[in-house]
Amino acid sequence: MITNIYGTLEASLPDAAIIRVGGFGVRVFAPLSTLSRLNEPGMEVSLFTHFHMREDGIALYGFITEADRDAFEQMIGINGVGPKVALALLSNMSAIEFYQAVANDDQQRLGLARGVGKKLAAQIIVALKGKLPPATAQAASGPHGAAAGRIQAEALEALMGLGFSAAEAQAALAKLPQDQVLTLEQQVTLALRSFSR
Repeated sequence: MITNIYGTLEASLPDAAIIRVGGFGVRVFAPLSTLSRLNEPGMEVSLFTHFHMREDGIALYGFITEADRDAFEQMIGINGVGPKVALALLSNMSAIEFYQAVANDDQQRLGLARGVGKKLAAQIIVALKGKLPPATAQAASGPHGAAAGRIQAEALEALMGLGFSAAEAQAALAKLPQDQVLTLEQQVTLALRSFSR
């Protein structure tokens, strides 16, 4: 199994990156959160990967973090969640945020991803509820875990409503201080400031 890939970025497509490895150009599908960081052809790229084989073909999926790759593998093990839906979820949130949404029963947050309705969001929560990484479960069970998750989901939705893509909004929110509890207004304001820099 191919667990990682290291090479030179040849091109970044809407849903994948072409990475030159030796004499081959390898197409690696990835979430927007990963693709947004692969923006300079010629740059050296190192991704954690999942090799996916089905009757209708094979594909390689790449992720900036090992946690994102592991979350992707957990997601596609759920009935009704294929690679496209898993990529959509990881385009809207990091693996940690995904696990926190599951721990907090936050169907609204999961439902922001394309292809995830209330029924599938509920199914994901039921399937993964007892399989969360320990640190994620502890963070989510803290006094502000659920509220923080809802506020961040609302901030993401507000930024997307202002015309920013899910990847842009997610990247801006990821830059916010993680050691403070911020209100919805503070999160949106700070995220907008990061766009103007």
